[in-house]
Amino acid sequence: MGDPITLLLLGGMLLVFWLFIIRPQSKQAKQQAEFQNQLAKGDRVVTTGGIHGKVVKADTEGSSILLEIDTNTRIRIERSAISMDLTKAAYGIKKEEKKEEKKEEDK
Repeated sequence: MGDPITLLLLGGMLLVFWLFIIRPQSKQAKQQAEFQNQLAKGDRVVTTGGIHGKVVKADTEGSSILLEIDTNTRIRIERSAISMDLTKAAYGIKKEEKKEEKKEEDK
């Protein structure tokens, strides 16, 4: 039906496409979803629109959070509007490091 070399090249191209494009993208999407689900009170975040703020209330059941952007100024936004990449770029603190800092402060 088809030349074996052609089929082998096509299969190789599909493998490379999966390894370098599809797999990393799905891994990053999974990390983003995990980051958004682990948001907790006191976390400093940046929205996809560029708004910086501190999480005041994170509903565990709901998909929205209450974000304080200034003194006595709070907005309710969807968790999906929080950007992991922008938050890391702006604050540069990983979630695990922040938890360790809080534990040290409590002692």
